[in-house]
Amino acid sequence: MGDVLAGFHAAWEFESDSVLIRFERGIRTPKLFQALGERRIPLEAMAGVTLTPGKRGTVVLHAVPRAGADPLMEAAAGQLKEGGDPYRLVLPADRETLAEYYADELRAALTEDAEPPERYLVAPPEAPLHFKAYDGKASFDGKAVSFRWFWTGASSAKWKAGDQSFPVTGLSGVEWRSPEVFEGHLRLLRREPATAQPAQADQDPAAVVFGLGYGPVHESLPFAASVLAAVRASGPTAVTAAPRRDPADIADRIRHLGELHQAGLVTDEEFTTKKAELLAEL
Repeated sequence: MGDVLAGFHAAWEFESDSVLIRFERGIRTPKLFQALGERRIPLEAMAGVTLTPGKRGTVVLHAVPRAGADPLMEAAAGQLKEGGDPYRLVLPADRETLAEYYADELRAALTEDAEPPERYLVAPPEAPLHFKAYDGKASFDGKAVSFRWFWTGASSAKWKAGDQSFPVTGLSGVEWRSPEVFEGHLRLLRREPATAQPAQADQDPAAVVFGLGYGPVHESLPFAASVLAAVRASGPTAVTAAPRRDPADIADRIRHLGELHQAGLVTDEEFTTKKAELLAEL
């Protein structure tokens, strides 16, 4: 193809074997897009393409990523808001015919392989990376993840454990919980922990906790994706599932969530959503 389709916040350049997405750097462009800069998405990393009506006179061209092909989307685990999805290109409605043409061209070029690939097909954000969480600074140099605790936010359990360094060869995966929801955090899942990891991230020396202004999506998600890609490259396929919580701990967290809800610190929607997530972990 070799053509370019420009939309709001991004432009897609269509090539024979991939789509190069170049994100704008304007102040209205989502910060995650600005942080990513550009991404090359091989056609084999796409499971499908859709074109749907958008908001306020727009249409949305959406490349559906293939499961297990992109470490960024695997780390996000469906938590990105629509406006922050790097696979969506929002266009003025008067470009619908042109967008439909490219959608058809892409569909014709895609394979029907639905199985997760053996390796990531989309390149992860490059290390070194770092960001400030509420209770510490997280750093990744490509080989190990380091946590340096802040005395103003870290729990006594983390202070007692001391600053931490985790080689990727000792990890099985990464758990990222968006800072835009209740209990946001980044947790490293260890292959063979000496003891079970604490259920609460603020008590786990292998996790950092997010908060207002700490661990924003555009910093913590690329970080998580880079670590996840390094873990997968270092050994067997990463296991990203979170450890199951003790029922008593679930009850305590729901009780605490209810107190926040009654105090007006959590909305009705946030309360319902988070309560359902906690119950699903039983």
